[in-house]
Amino acid sequence: MAKSLLFIPDISGYTKFIQTTEVEHSQHVISELLEVLVSANTENLKLAEIEGDALFFYKEDEIPSQERLLAQIEAMFTAFHSHLELLKKNRICPCNACATAPNLELKIIAHSGDLQHIEVQGNRKPFGQQVIEAHRLLKNSVQSDNYVLVSRSLALEIQLSYTYSSKLFRFRQGSDTYDEKSLEYIYSVIEPGNLTLNPFESPKKVSFKREANLNVFQEFPISAEGLLEYITNYVYRDKWVKGVDKFEFNKNEVTRHGSEHVCVINGKNFDFVTVTKNVNGNQIVYGEMTESPPFIDKLYQFYTITPINEKRCKLLTEVYWEAKSPLKKLMITLFVKRVFKKNTNDAIINLSRFIEEIENV
Repeated sequence: MAKSLLFIPDISGYTKFIQTTEVEHSQHVISELLEVLVSANTENLKLAEIEGDALFFYKEDEIPSQERLLAQIEAMFTAFHSHLELLKKNRICPCNACATAPNLELKIIAHSGDLQHIEVQGNRKPFGQQVIEAHRLLKNSVQSDNYVLVSRSLALEIQLSYTYSSKLFRFRQGSDTYDEKSLEYIYSVIEPGNLTLNPFESPKKVSFKREANLNVFQEFPISAEGLLEYITNYVYRDKWVKGVDKFEFNKNEVTRHGSEHVCVINGKNFDFVTVTKNVNGNQIVYGEMTESPPFIDKLYQFYTITPINEKRCKLLTEVYWEAKSPLKKLMITLFVKRVFKKNTNDAIINLSRFIEEIENV
């Protein structure tokens, strides 16, 4: 029987991250990172299980070559740290989970051996001594939280020497004892600076040399961060923005610059993308732009939050629109402006009522 590959990417710092940060956002961050790792599966590995902060992959009766395995490892580290950079550069939310997410790291355990399986309710999963060993290798004496560890059995299988060195990998030998049995391995600390990170879109920052077409001011009995959560978390949108059939968005993503959502109104899709603009130092701003409304080329909505104290803040809602043709400008003057003014005022009133109700529960 040919040997199989066992492959476990594990997010380092998960327990502390979950325990010391905002629960909902930390869960979203971990979910995003796990999805990123799954998408970076270049070797068509089978996903046996999601284990909280880790993914348990395997490749049955096949061991990739040294070159392919190292390429797979590099692909996952690149995808992981690229996403952390995106979270860092494009974040809106000032909460502790979003602020500290870029500090998360990744370790990958790669092992090999004869594979057995167990079937539970129709689900076939790897089982046996090699599976136990692979998971025990997660608890090792490597002095880093960002590394790849290759068991000695796998290293011998693919002829990967502890002397192997490249721009990204510099292997060393190590061993640990589990249940009175020594498991030898080689490992390489991965320096994120040696990775060629994937590109991503930078925040789209806009500026205006004129006053907003609409301004609405409102004070809220809630912290600035709390108000931002109710505005940017699209789960709450239907609680205060009325007249929308439904909102479509990625439920596993913390809203950030570049995030997209869709408002479906009378069967028509209005596509929004998150944008930003400059504000004063202590202010928080969230903006979104759409080109979908009829009679308008571009519509911008900005929510600028100014803290008053830890339990109160002020919200300035600004609406800007652009229309080039004389017909569109006429329609805005005769009809559209009045509709937008009413809808914006109603939305802020509804938001105030919703927050008052939910915060007093």
